[in-house]
Amino acid sequence: MKISIVGSGHVGLTTAICFAEKGHEVLCVDHDTEKLARLKNGEVWFHEPKLPELLKKHFAQKRIRFSESTAEAVKFAQAIFICVGTPTGESGRADMRFVEKVARDIAESITEYRLIVEKSTVPIMTGDRVKNTIRRYVKSDAHFDVASNPEFLREGSAIDDTLKPDRIVIGVDSAKAETLLREIYAPFEAPMIVTSIGSAELIKHASNSFLALKISFINWIARVCEHSGADVHEVARGMGLDARIGAHFLNPGIGYGGSCFPKDVEALAAISEDMGVEAPLIRLISQINREQREHFYETIQHELWVLQDKTLAFWGLSFKPNTDDLREAPSVWLAQKLLKAGAKLRVHDPVAMPAFKKLVPDAYFARDPLDATSGADALVVCTEWPQYRDVDLAKVKATLRVPMIFDGRNALDRKQAEDLGMTLIGIGKKRIGPHAKR
Repeated sequence: MKISIVGSGHVGLTTAICFAEKGHEVLCVDHDTEKLARLKNGEVWFHEPKLPELLKKHFAQKRIRFSESTAEAVKFAQAIFICVGTPTGESGRADMRFVEKVARDIAESITEYRLIVEKSTVPIMTGDRVKNTIRRYVKSDAHFDVASNPEFLREGSAIDDTLKPDRIVIGVDSAKAETLLREIYAPFEAPMIVTSIGSAELIKHASNSFLALKISFINWIARVCEHSGADVHEVARGMGLDARIGAHFLNPGIGYGGSCFPKDVEALAAISEDMGVEAPLIRLISQINREQREHFYETIQHELWVLQDKTLAFWGLSFKPNTDDLREAPSVWLAQKLLKAGAKLRVHDPVAMPAFKKLVPDAYFARDPLDATSGADALVVCTEWPQYRDVDLAKVKATLRVPMIFDGRNALDRKQAEDLGMTLIGIGKKRIGPHAKR
């Protein structure tokens, strides 16, 4: 089937590539001419494993092509997926300018039946807004449907998550829209859940907010563990083996980041409050997440006493491994806070350093992890890249001025650190090293 995708970001480009991989013919639209030029040259403008190889494959086979014209997208395909950004706007509400603009552009070009599919994460009742916008601006009497098809991909594993999803959710209000979406997703082996448009829209916000709730909950438990002497991993394992709870997203750290959780939690709270439903639990998720990184900073400050002129090594800058995304990354906030306090930073990340340099230019950008730790007063682990888990801590100790580690992801080998006589302070764990019983 011919499919048009409006937007070439993490969701749009991944969706386009995966539809092509499943045999569809795809036109991907973006109004950023620089991005389009790179894509036509086989270059992906963000880091996502497997995406560049699949782009080159399907572009060469002409299963995917690119355009800056929404009108061309409307003419090309019967199904048009809206995959533009919905960033956080005023008071946590999603900024819907880009979705509204696409709806207007479609209205001005539509001449025969089209299915317009919301793929972007949008507030409940956006489907009605899109319908009304198209009706307001349409220049023909062409029939159309609007549907919701939320994405559940994770950055760093977006291709696998899209090609092999654990479920496909479609929100429709017509048999024709359901038939078309079933045809599109026929090559995908996954259970399909058919709902109303509003339910599909809410499923995405509810899912992400619940996962963020699990992260904030275990981070709060981690603080209880630090004060009581309990071990957060033992607690999490005891909880996770309960089938009603599950072990996923019970890994403590310095807080979640990225483009989804922070935005979607705030948006769900704003949506519910706009409808007159108070959202104290949802608001608390974000509060605990902010407090977690502040707690980590205070731990560093307490241990080092004076931060002025102290040199700190940072391992990991992206909000999670296998991406270069720095949106709401705890590392950015922490680095800016430490620099303001007078500290000096030596940072390393496998892929995110170019993006980090634009946000935090006043740091030394290291060639490798040991270059980052050279002469540092402590090592701070912000992202649990596999490369850091495998580093020989004896070599790390030899490069550090002071053998101290603040492990914000509980990523490093605690026994090796203890055997080497290093000080290691994790999240929700007993301190390892000299003066451990302070």
